[in-house]
Amino acid sequence: MPYQQETIKPYDVAGDKTSQVEEMFDNIAPTYDKLNHRLSWDIDRGWRKKAIKQLAPYNPKTMLDIATGTGDFAILAAKMLKPQTLIGADISEGMMEIGRKKVEKEGLSDIIKFQKEDCLSLSYPDNTFDAVTAAFGIRNFANLDKGLREIYRVLKPGGNLSIVELTQPVSFPMHQLFHVYSHTVLPLYGRLISKDRSAYDYLTATIEAFPQGEQMVEILKSAGFSNACFKRLTFGICTMYFATK
Repeated sequence: MPYQQETIKPYDVAGDKTSQVEEMFDNIAPTYDKLNHRLSWDIDRGWRKKAIKQLAPYNPKTMLDIATGTGDFAILAAKMLKPQTLIGADISEGMMEIGRKKVEKEGLSDIIKFQKEDCLSLSYPDNTFDAVTAAFGIRNFANLDKGLREIYRVLKPGGNLSIVELTQPVSFPMHQLFHVYSHTVLPLYGRLISKDRSAYDYLTATIEAFPQGEQMVEILKSAGFSNACFKRLTFGICTMYFATK
């Protein structure tokens, strides 16, 4: 039985979700960073820092940033954790091309490399990475269980997974306020800036459908991870997960 968000596609046309997600992110790549920061009032920067700090005690040297997008999380991880190598993997070349320019500007091209990868079928050997990160990306997996099993496979024994993902607040009044914001301001502003009428409707739908909290922890454990835990941030608008192979 697929999870609800796996059946939600960016466009109301025939075709698999992965291809449509790739097309959507290629379409919105030029405005993605601006929209992300404005729609979250720049709070997303703090969320990323907290997720990276989860890995600091383990001093990872080889890292993989899944669904890296334009590389914000990869760049911050490289600065904060100073790994020897960090691969940013994504299906959208449009997003990664922007990321490559940012990495070059930051002087991190020797550490961070971008590679086009299907997150459900990674090309890396078993037990490759000390740590895997994912910021606002696993919600787009066409098969969440398969994607998490792939992450588990490429992690070294004892390696760690740090996830930060948008979620729906569960407590009053944030649940009600977020519902209004995500169904009015977010899609309207997204359409005006990105010119993609569907992308930010899709964003709202997947946030609401994605398993979160205790349910997500059980899904991580089912994929093989141990010591899986979560912490809600900013009244539950975002949730941070941590798990170990």
